[in-house]
Amino acid sequence: MPRSTSLQKTHKYGVFFSHSEQTQTKMSAKNPLLFSSTPTMILFFFFPLLINCQCNRNPVIFIFGDSNSDTGAYYSGLGLMFGVPNGRTYFNQPSGRLCDGRLLIDLLCESLNTSYLTPYLEPMDPDFRNGVNFAFSGAATQPRYKPFSLDVQILQFLRFRARSPELFSKGYKDFVDEDAFKDAIHIIDIGQNDLAGSFEYLSYEQVIKNISSFIKEINYAMQNIYQHGGRNFWIHNTGPLGCLPQKLATFDKKGRDFDQYGCLKSLNDAAKQFNDQLRLLCEELRSELKNSTIVYVDMFSIKYDLIANATTYGI
Repeated sequence: MPRSTSLQKTHKYGVFFSHSEQTQTKMSAKNPLLFSSTPTMILFFFFPLLINCQCNRNPVIFIFGDSNSDTGAYYSGLGLMFGVPNGRTYFNQPSGRLCDGRLLIDLLCESLNTSYLTPYLEPMDPDFRNGVNFAFSGAATQPRYKPFSLDVQILQFLRFRARSPELFSKGYKDFVDEDAFKDAIHIIDIGQNDLAGSFEYLSYEQVIKNISSFIKEINYAMQNIYQHGGRNFWIHNTGPLGCLPQKLATFDKKGRDFDQYGCLKSLNDAAKQFNDQLRLLCEELRSELKNSTIVYVDMFSIKYDLIANATTYGI
């Protein structure tokens, strides 16, 4: 795939970084085109910009993360299926996703007209031709070497990176060849469980202090991928933790802890702190990782907009 020297588009919900430019442009939320399908706008339009339309084939995708991206690893690895209502609105049955329909990674694959990613742990006739899903429900950046934390997912990727071209050369066509690795897209969407777990036993101040250690693990993951030839990165920040129903139902809270939309301010503030540090990391790596393309996607704003303007979207 010819490597583009810059990304010329930006979006109110995304900050795009490449090795040749850094841009951040705000677009009006009143624009009906953007507002009519805000969450999918960035998926269907801006994601393919990273790919470059001159490719003769779609690039493979490798994704690392938690339940926001897990398309069946939890079920494949532990044998535990997420029951109904998961899967009821699209697959009409549980699909291994902690979602009643599709996940963002499913929509990203659809935007490329490619099949959904197979979990790395899937034992039943896996097809890895278009990439691998390493995400695992409940995963976090820490602690290290605990299944299936981010560093373990990276170790799984490195094994796949070493073995797949070899197997492909021997005639196993459901794997990724060496050339496809050069143009692969590496998506990281993790951090939510680090924050959520920290709030169970630490004060707000202590959680904020620990955020840098979470970011270091993401840095380590990106550096490791880069050292093994990865050049395209699509990095999601974390969503509004304080708006999750589970947190609203169980978190010890007072009236002043809520914002105008009923979300817990302290948890959302921590998510914003995490996102600020993640954004700075992307800026730093933009200069450090030569000939790479790094895209930072503001998932917090996308999800919070859905909550703040629920009636607009018919929710």
